[in-house]
Amino acid sequence: MSHYVFTIGREFGSGGKDVGVALAKRLGIKCYDKELLKEASKESGYCAEIFENHDEKPTNSFLYSLVMDTYSFGGYSSAPFLDMPLNHKIFLAQFDTIKKIAEKESCVIVGRCADYALADTSNCIHVFIHASLDYRMNRISKKLAMPANKARDMIQKTDKQRASYYNYYTSKKWGDSRSYHLTLDSEKIGIDGCVDLILGYQEQMKKQF
Repeated sequence: MSHYVFTIGREFGSGGKDVGVALAKRLGIKCYDKELLKEASKESGYCAEIFENHDEKPTNSFLYSLVMDTYSFGGYSSAPFLDMPLNHKIFLAQFDTIKKIAEKESCVIVGRCADYALADTSNCIHVFIHASLDYRMNRISKKLAMPANKARDMIQKTDKQRASYYNYYTSKKWGDSRSYHLTLDSEKIGIDGCVDLILGYQEQMKKQF
C-alpha cells in the first residue's frame, strides 16, 4: 500500500487527540482535527463558522436548519439549497473532504465519523480511545482549571453530543468495538502506549498484503 490513514474516535478527556498528534508526529504525517473543518470549508464554499457550529453536534431541528440555510445562502431565493437541512449538507461536505484527503495522503483523522466515511477503504486503521470517568475528569479539571464536578458535566455533555452525532449519521453505535480495529484504554497504557499498539497493528496489516 502506498499510504495509510488512521482514524481516531475518542471519549472526551481520554487523550484521543493527543494520541492522534503523537501518532502523526511519530510517522511524520498530518493530523487532522479542527484542520479538517477548514479543509471542508475550502472544498465546499461554506464559511468556516458554520462547520464550527455543527462540529460533531447533531441538529435535528428542521426549523433551525432552514433558518441557517437562509442565512448562509443569502435568502429564500436560493431555493435549491433548501431541499436538505443544513446539518446534512455540512456532514456530506465533511464526508467528501475526508475521502479526498484519504485518497491523496497518509494522515491521522480525529473524530467526525471518519471511520464510517472510510469504512470501505482498505488502507485504514480505525481506533477508539477510552478511559475511566475519574481519569478523564482529572485530566479535564487540570487542563481547563475547573472543578471536578464541572469537568464531569462537560465530559457527559460532550460524550452525549458525539455519540448522538455518530449514531445519527452512521446508524452504528459510537464506541462499539465492532466499528473499530482497536479500542484502547489510555488510562492503562498511556498516550505512547496507544501509539505503540497502533503501529504494531499496522505492521501486522502490512504482512497481509
